Amino acid sequence: MSESRIRERIADLGRSLFDRGLTFGSTGNISVRIEDGWLMTPTGSSLGNLDPARISKLDLNGQLVDGDAPTKEAFLHTSMYECRPNAGAIVHLHSTHSVAASCLHGVDPSNVLPPLTAYYVMRIGVLPLIPYFPPGDLKLADAVKEMASKHHAVLLANHGPVVAGKSLEDAVYATEELEETAKLFLALQGMKTRPLSDEQVAELRRRFPSTA
Repeated sequence: MSESRIRERIADLGRSLFDRGLTFGSTGNISVRIEDGWLMTPTGSSLGNLDPARISKLDLNGQLVDGDAPTKEAFLHTSMYECRPNAGAIVHLHSTHSVAASCLHGVDPSNVLPPLTAYYVMRIGVLPLIPYFPPGDLKLADAVKEMASKHHAVLLANHGPVVAGKSLEDAVYATEELEETAKLFLALQGMKTRPLSDEQVAELRRRFPSTA
C-alpha cells in the first residue's frame, strides 16, 4: 500500500473511531510502521478530523521528517514497536469503558479483563495493567517495554489501552474488541459470571493465532 493510501486509511479509521465515541476531543493516537519509519497522528489533533497530508512522518530514529509534530505520546508507540518487530500499527485510545476498568480497585494487574467472549481471547488474550505515570513521563516507556515483548495489548492505569496489530485494521479491531469487553465487564460487576474455561481459552489460542 502506498504511503498516501496509508495516510488516508489512518484518517478514515480515526474518523470512524471518533464518530462512534471511542475517542473524543483531541485524545487518542494512531501510528503505522512504514519502510523508512512511521506515520503517526499529530499532537493536538482530533481523530475525527485528520488531514492525511499533515500526519507526522518519523524516520527510523524517531525524528520528524514530514508533516506536523507527532503526538506527545509517540514514545508509547516507538517503545512497543521496539519490542514487537512484527507489529505494523498501534492504536492508543482513552476509550471510556477501558479507562473505567483501569481505574477499578482490585483488578488482576497481570490480566485485567476475564475471557468473557471468544473474540476477546482471539483479538486480545491477556491484558496486563501498566502502573500509573503522569502524562509525558518517559518512565512509562520503560514500563510498557517490560510487557510489550509478551503482550500486544496493555492497559495504562487511569489512562487507556495501547494495542498493536500486524496491520492497521487488526490494531483497530482489537482495540474495539477490548473496549466492548470492558463494557461487558463493567455491566457484569456484582453478578455471578461464567467466563470461558482455561481449556476453552487454550483451544481458541491453538486455532486462532494472534493478530499482532
